[in-house]
Amino acid sequence: MPYYIYRVTETPFKMLQKISEFEAFKEASNEAKRIRKETDLTGGVQIKVMFADNELQAEELLSQVREKEPITGDDW
Repeated sequence: MPYYIYRVTETPFKMLQKISEFEAFKEASNEAKRIRKETDLTGGVQIKVMFADNELQAEELLSQVREKEPITGDDW
């Protein structure tokens, strides 16, 4: 399964823009780090790496709303 790199913009609504695709995590991770250094990440912009079967699945995973886990005594 490939690794996809996406630019995720949260405001005014969530938008996903595929930047590239890699077969190996190390290459995808290095490219994402390079892009983060060269990109203005203000205004709710994120660069994310997603492991998925295809682009559609990657975008579905990135679009899911994840609830924050409650803080427990073990987190301190």
